[in-house]
Amino acid sequence: MHWPPWSSPPPPTPPSKAENPPTTATLSPHTSSWSSPNLPTTWSAYLAPEVLLPTAILTSTILISHRLYRLHLRRFPRAATIAPSFWRKRSLFGTVTSVGDGDGFRLFHTPGGRLAGWGWFPGRRIPRGKALKDKTISIRLAGIDAPEGAHFGRPTQPGAQEALDFLTAYIQHRRVRAYVYKKDQYDRAVATVYVRRWGLKRDVGYQMLRRGLATVYEAKSGAEFGALEERYRQVEGWARKKGKGIWAVKDGFESPRDYKERMKGIEGKGNA
Repeated sequence: MHWPPWSSPPPPTPPSKAENPPTTATLSPHTSSWSSPNLPTTWSAYLAPEVLLPTAILTSTILISHRLYRLHLRRFPRAATIAPSFWRKRSLFGTVTSVGDGDGFRLFHTPGGRLAGWGWFPGRRIPRGKALKDKTISIRLAGIDAPEGAHFGRPTQPGAQEALDFLTAYIQHRRVRAYVYKKDQYDRAVATVYVRRWGLKRDVGYQMLRRGLATVYEAKSGAEFGALEERYRQVEGWARKKGKGIWAVKDGFESPRDYKERMKGIEGKGNA
């Protein structure tokens, strides 16, 4: 209240700067906004340990994961897709989905096996039936030649059904490991194959020879044995001496190679 009462009231006091309402400041092009982060302007800021160390860890993790995937977890759906680095150096692990004849079958490649989730983790199930189309590798057992079944209009060679039946019972739907050597002219991976039976690792080709269900592969060129040719020839000699399987035929025995050569000769005369 002003005093004396008959005097004029004093003029109102202007508000102080602190009481003024906030106004939007005009920023120059060289001024950073309060709402924008201040970006480093020199390379030294990027080389600081708190920036460099997490970046190095992240980059290393990505590179190691990519290499791990390429070496151990990449799946090959067909023989034509197998990486060149695998031939003669690496093996393929998978499940046998079907057996076509006495020395060939189809493999669904499951890299990493059960540890990588195959067979139990969602999305890691092995397809069946038509879903397997173009997703399996055709495998040709290295170093052996089983009797020929009926195909291309040719009659069945003696011993072919027995060889097919044994191989089917021995590896069908089982997990096997194939040491691949090369891709042949029929787009098959030629490989030495192992399967576990009763806890022991068994060479499938060796077991075929031991039972007299195949002969050692004879060819003018291109035969593949890995380092097993001598071992295969020894067990073939043993089976022949014991009269196992196809060696039980004393007279008129015809090896798979001789059979194929004879069939080619007959077909050549028919086309002449």
